[in-house]
Amino acid sequence: MSEEKYRGGEPIHPVNSRSVPANLHIVDLVSKPAWLHNWERLRPIWLLECMAEATGAFMYTYAGVGATAAFIVGGFAKEEGIGALLNIGLAYGLGIVFAITVCGMTSGGHFSPSVTIAFALFRGFSWRKVPGYILSQIFGAFLACLIVYGQYRQQILEIEESLMAAKLESVIFSPQGTAGIFAIYPNAGQNLGNVLMNEFFVCFFLGLVIWGVIDPSNIFVTPSSIPFVVGLAYTALIWGYVPVTLAANAARDLGGRFAVLAIWGTSSWPGRYAAISALTNIPATILAALFYELFLADSSRVVVKAAREVVANADAHREHKAYKYNLEINRRRTPEDSAEVAHNEHVKPMA
Repeated sequence: MSEEKYRGGEPIHPVNSRSVPANLHIVDLVSKPAWLHNWERLRPIWLLECMAEATGAFMYTYAGVGATAAFIVGGFAKEEGIGALLNIGLAYGLGIVFAITVCGMTSGGHFSPSVTIAFALFRGFSWRKVPGYILSQIFGAFLACLIVYGQYRQQILEIEESLMAAKLESVIFSPQGTAGIFAIYPNAGQNLGNVLMNEFFVCFFLGLVIWGVIDPSNIFVTPSSIPFVVGLAYTALIWGYVPVTLAANAARDLGGRFAVLAIWGTSSWPGRYAAISALTNIPATILAALFYELFLADSSRVVVKAAREVVANADAHREHKAYKYNLEINRRRTPEDSAEVAHNEHVKPMA
């Protein structure tokens, strides 16, 4: 990269006589301490992506489980207006909006094992990253549940004490019980076949919405509106289908399940339903993505302007990072290293 074409690590706009960079990066606007710049240079990409997935799953779960806790605790306290299904749906939907907005730029904003697997199958996402993404998502949801438990622990213990005094311990491990704040349980007498069908079609619908909004030719959504569309889809489906029993995200389900196991032990395990809630969303999302690719996608469509800008920004980001890396390598070279590199370039045989 010659000095005529680059200045300060940025390509110079060819038509601008004042040599203003074609792209303006954060480093051009924000002055950070040296240790943060060093950390940015040293941190591995896989760590950033896994942290983003864990944080996003945490945010989504923390918002939704918190609303569920308010609903259940308020119900036992017989207090009006503390919580409702409307609040829970909005909390999960807004949690998804916040998660994608805050963490999506770093990891792509999957926050669900089913989405990660579908991206690996249909979008060229590296299979090597899949285990790390999924474990991070489950851990984020697990941590969120533990923190919500800590915040509501006093009320939860008081409710359990009253249930045990009334010999209603089984209520604890039900949708209306304290363990039901964190782990998902089917309603008493609920047919598991109906639960499976409910879970499958809800997740298929969600998968279609996700695949539709990430289509770069979709003229009805912009990248900035994607979090709101996906969050609204979750909200609408929670309102409509939670009464039948719904998980919709394996990370949310398993994270909450492991949290309940850590708090209440193996007596909290819901039996055969655990497999339905944890696994059904994966084939449903894969089939939704396949359906979209087979019948709704068209590779000849024109990529919309907003999507092209996203691609251009990503390319500029990679180019800037590569340029900074090369500058750092050159800065660390000794005169002897530079002489050796020059010699090797000089004697390199012609191709």
